Order: sequence, then C-alpha cells, then structure tokens
Amino acid sequence: MSFRLLTSAALMALSAGAASADYKLTILHTNDFHARFEPISKYDSGCSAEDNEAGKCFGGSARIATAISDARARSNNSILLDGGDQFQGTLFYTYYKGKLAAELMNRFGYDAMTVGNHEFDNGPEVLRGFVDAVDFPVLMANADISGEPALKGSALRKSVVLERGGEKLGIIGLTPQDNPELSSPGPNIIFTDPVDAVQAEVDRLTAEGIDKIIVLSHSGYTVDERIAAETSGVDVIVGGHSHTLLSDTSDRAAGPYPTMINGVAIVQAYAYGRFLGELNVTFDDDGTLTEATGAPLLLDASVAEDSAVKARITEAAQPLEEIRNQVVAQAAAAIDAGRESCRAGECAMGNLVADAMLDRVADQGVTVAITNGGGLRASIDAGDITMGEVLTVLPFQNTLSTFEISGQGLIDALENGVSQVEDGAGRFPQVSGLSFTWDPSKPPMEGRITEVQVASEDGFVPIDPAATYLAVTNNYVRNGGDGYKVFTGDDKNAYDFGPDLADVTAAYLAANSPYEPYTDGRISKK
Repeated sequence: MSFRLLTSAALMALSAGAASADYKLTILHTNDFHARFEPISKYDSGCSAEDNEAGKCFGGSARIATAISDARARSNNSILLDGGDQFQGTLFYTYYKGKLAAELMNRFGYDAMTVGNHEFDNGPEVLRGFVDAVDFPVLMANADISGEPALKGSALRKSVVLERGGEKLGIIGLTPQDNPELSSPGPNIIFTDPVDAVQAEVDRLTAEGIDKIIVLSHSGYTVDERIAAETSGVDVIVGGHSHTLLSDTSDRAAGPYPTMINGVAIVQAYAYGRFLGELNVTFDDDGTLTEATGAPLLLDASVAEDSAVKARITEAAQPLEEIRNQVVAQAAAAIDAGRESCRAGECAMGNLVADAMLDRVADQGVTVAITNGGGLRASIDAGDITMGEVLTVLPFQNTLSTFEISGQGLIDALENGVSQVEDGAGRFPQVSGLSFTWDPSKPPMEGRITEVQVASEDGFVPIDPAATYLAVTNNYVRNGGDGYKVFTGDDKNAYDFGPDLADVTAAYLAANSPYEPYTDGRISKK
C-alpha cells in the first residue's frame, strides 16, 4: 500500500515537472527566393561556375539543402517556413513557372509557406498549379478567394495547425494588401487589411486552445511592426517582401534579429537564398514566448553544396543555357540596381533601362520615359553581359507601352512614385527625358514633387501641366501597377504591346557597348 502511494506521489511529481517544462522550437525560414536556384554573386545576380569554385558565390538550392540539413541536426525540434515570393526572377521561373520551386520545396521538407505578390505574376491559374503540386499548406489569411474560379476549392487556407514536438502550432499566412497594384491576381480576389485578418485568425485559433502562433507575413518589415503592435496573441512573425536583413552583427541590418515589439519576435532573412534564418524560441507552459535568439546564417562558400541537389539544378538548367549564355554587350563598370539605390533615388540601372526605352520609341515622337525601380531585380557586374543577366534584371516579360498624358498627369505620376520611399516600395520612378526634384520632408501625395523639367529642342524646360506629352513605360505600370493609376484608361491613345523590355535593353546595350554606367542628377532631393 505504502509502495503504491509512493509510486503515485512520484508520478505526480514527474507529471508536474513535465507540465511546467519549457517548449523549445527552432524556426528555420527563407523569404523572397525569386528563383535563385543557382548560386548568386555579390550583386544578387548570376555567379559563374568559375567564381563559385573560387568561393566567391552565395546561396543556391544546393547550399540551402545543406544548411537546412545541418540546422535540423542542431535541433531536436524544428520547423521550416517560407515567407513568400518563390516565383519570378530568373530564367528558371520563365521556363518552369512554379514547377521547379514546388519540386525543390517538397524535397527540402517545407512545413508551410505564405503567398507573395509574385506568386500572382502569371495569374491565379499558375498559383493554383503550385498549390496543387506542393506537399505542405500554402496560406493567405487576408484574401477572399471565393470569387476566383481558379482558386476556389483549392488547398489555399488562411491558417493551419501543425503538431511539432508534442505541441500544436498555429501558422497564419499574409499576402500584400496591395497585390492588385503589385502583380496580376485578377479582379476576383478581395485583399484585406493584415491586422484585422491576423487578429481574426488568432482569435479563432486561441478559441481552439492553440497558444503558440506564428505569422508568415509577406507584407514588409514596417507592416510587420504594425501587426506586432496592433494585435494580441501572436508570438513570432516570419517576414518577407521588403528584402530586409535583420541581424545583430551586420552593419547593413535594418534592425536586430529578432526585432521585439509588443512581445512579438519579428524575423526576416534578406532575399535570394543568401541566408537561412534560424530562430530558436522558448515557450513556457502557458504558451508565452520567453526567449527568442538566433541569426540569419550566411550561405557562403563555407557551406558545402549538396551534390544531388546540385546535379538536379544542373539538369534543370540545360534548356536555358543557349539563351542565357549569349553575350550581348560589355559593361565598362558594374551597373547598380540595388534596392536601396533604385527605390530611393536615381540609379545607374534605372538610367540605363529608361534611356533604352526612350531610345527605342523616340522616332515615334515619344519624349518621356518612366519605369518603376522595383522592376529592376539585379545589378550587373563589369565585363561581358549575357542575355541571362539582362533577363535576371528584367524577368517579368513586360512590354513597352506608349501613351499620351498631360503634364499634370506626369506630375501626379511622379508624386505617386515618391510616395512610399520610406517603405522601400518599388514604385519609385526611374526616368529619361525629364528631371525632377522632390522633398522627402513633405507628406506623401502632398507636394513632394517640387520641380519637373522635360527635354526639348532648347534643352530642359519646365513641364507644362496643360500640355500633352507622349510617354513610354512598361505595360505593368501603364495598367496601374505600383499605384500608377493616372496612366490607366482608354483615353490615352495607348499601345501596350510593344517589344519586350529585356530585349529592348539588350539591344541598347549592344549598340552602346562597352556600356558606361552613369548618373547625371536627373533626380534630386530638395
């Protein structure tokens, strides 16, 4: 009898100890991969096999495979998540669409992913094919897909509950609210505020007894900060969209890793597979996050490439070789397309692409070119320029659009272009045939544009708001992308089906080879 009592007491003590034991989880995460299946250079563009052998390259699927495997071996309880934008960025996407991404993500054992804006680049149908092909849940809480035939009834969900290490984890997905301006989701999907969507899912999950909640947010760092501040019940936000590096050691970091706001740990791991995020979290028995530490792990030459994955990527690259290896020109120096440059001011790549656009249609009487800085996806280093590099810079298969617009319309377009500089938005205007000055101290859309001049036979002259100008942009912007609604409409005498922007740029480079990148002050701050 006493033995039984002692045994019962011992079991109760052990049970009490287990009940109060901390729960530890390693969250491995990627975001904004943009089809960089092969290693990348320091400019986030293609890196040659020779440079890779010399240890000068980063990332690539073969290194990611090794890094994931090594990180899992360091933890007895991990989960692998993606913050969106697997699609778009190299010839791999142009050729395979989402099929290769689905294959590799299945192979690596991802547990969940959220929908990025670029997952809509080829419409809901391609996204549906990807969702059907993957072995893990794809999430999007702030979108009503019930009116979209291609997605209605699909496996897309607002959230999912996963069990890991004996505990249940609630995972919620977010996509950009302004997807209709950023991509091509079509007219049938309704996108909603991320804060409201997150809170609604948190409330539903907590009512089911889920007390550990992770948000996969393809919304950008500043929106993630707002979500953390304005919601309750969220523990971790794994971010994307803004290509933000969070780190406690890099002088390029936008904030610490993790960034803690309102008790929520926010992480993001830059982009292009250059890093694997590794966040180690601890929860107490009440589901409260008590510790969050980690770092984005740089995938440089010290990370070995998985031989089987490398062989698969080499195989997948074969159909692309002839196209991308064609040398179209030479660059006398590196042509900068960094986000921090092209989304905040004049940049060398912006001048190149805008000049190329204007040069192509100048004989039609077009005098002004505007393109979106966010459409420039990679820099180009000095030396030979291949078609593959040009397509990495301009991967979206956009065409030239020419149209008529008033001077006031151009001013309004520039106002839109500088309205979200603080967020690193892609709408920042790169221009040719005009120059402008803007004042960042003024509120967005309230007179930030202080001066605009346009090219004329007599040099640059002040723009006439009442005059009509012939302009060129890409078809995405002409149809309202990145907020350029002033360019839309059937009253613009528009032609949206000109030559491919990448082909135009390649031809311009060839005609001006070796190309000397430059900036000339066409965009200035007051």
